[in-house]
Amino acid sequence: MSQLGSRVSRRSVLQLASLTAASVALGQLGSTGPSSPSSGGKIKLGFDNFSIRTLGWKAPQLLEYAAALRVDVILFSDLDVYENHSEPYLKEIKAKANGLGIEIHAGTGSICPSSNTFTNRFGTPEEHLALTLRVAKALGSPVARCYQGNAADRQSEGGIAARIQDTVKVCKSVRQQARDAGVKIAIENHAGDMQAWELVTLVEEAGRDYVGVTMDSGNATWTLEDPMQNLEILGPYAATTGIRDSAIWESPEGASVQWTAMGEGDIDFRAYMRRYAELCPNVPVVLEIISGMTRSYPYLKPEFWKPYQKVRAHEFAKFIALAKQGKPRKAFKLPEGKDKKLAEQEYQKDQLERSLRYCRQVLGLGVKTS
Repeated sequence: MSQLGSRVSRRSVLQLASLTAASVALGQLGSTGPSSPSSGGKIKLGFDNFSIRTLGWKAPQLLEYAAALRVDVILFSDLDVYENHSEPYLKEIKAKANGLGIEIHAGTGSICPSSNTFTNRFGTPEEHLALTLRVAKALGSPVARCYQGNAADRQSEGGIAARIQDTVKVCKSVRQQARDAGVKIAIENHAGDMQAWELVTLVEEAGRDYVGVTMDSGNATWTLEDPMQNLEILGPYAATTGIRDSAIWESPEGASVQWTAMGEGDIDFRAYMRRYAELCPNVPVVLEIISGMTRSYPYLKPEFWKPYQKVRAHEFAKFIALAKQGKPRKAFKLPEGKDKKLAEQEYQKDQLERSLRYCRQVLGLGVKTS
């Protein structure tokens, strides 16, 4: 396969951009097919509690909100969402969810001991992951969502490859516990840490029988990937998801990315969901909406590529194609004279609820009727 090494020159990137533009003009890249809503409407729909993080709600209140929104699934993506981790308490949460007809997916943060994102609040990485598996089993969750780290880990000693190996070791340490619990460890492509092919390497080395993927379409754009390409690679490994839209546009030094509510970015989610239904039809669409901020990627500067040991040029070309079609967006700004926390809470709820409406009305997602 074609690869673009870490020593990428400005000239080579410009040449690639030129070729990409020509391909777009010929219709060879970025083809999304017909724009009708996806059929069926039987894929479960839900949200990650991180979408409304500033509310600070615990599990019971989040379940009530999820029931009011008539979603099928909720992902509790952190261990702090519970008052405690005792079996009796977790059984109460499970019973409440069952009564409301909501499936719980359980999760936590970093399990990589050498990542800058890891915290020892829950013990060693092995103890942390073991706890998450126990919580997931008690709640009836089929997955234990977690992640390796973030983009800064690419610049650590040994790079992302070393962090992948460290994470594989942690997963292997709890292999039997995961199998006994019937819970799949679902590692997310998170905050610019791993590209899709790198995450697949991790899953295959750890063992696909008990390790899968939390497929995040928004985080794909933070690793210079087209979410459609990310879906092609990670779809067969997906156990749960973190879905949101992205706006991507060219800048003088490369490109900029801003996450948006569903249907308000540059990703053709009609085409995405048609392919999603083919690759992972039994995996719920869990929205993780994080709108408003802009992140820059100055890939025309040679030093940008130092943390990237390998970049697959044919995949990067598709990201460039998206950037060439996008237009700049303004970052979200809090209204003047309004309480900051309250404004953020209202904004996050608005972005999530409008995303759920789009998913139901345009994409035909969700088992429950709205």
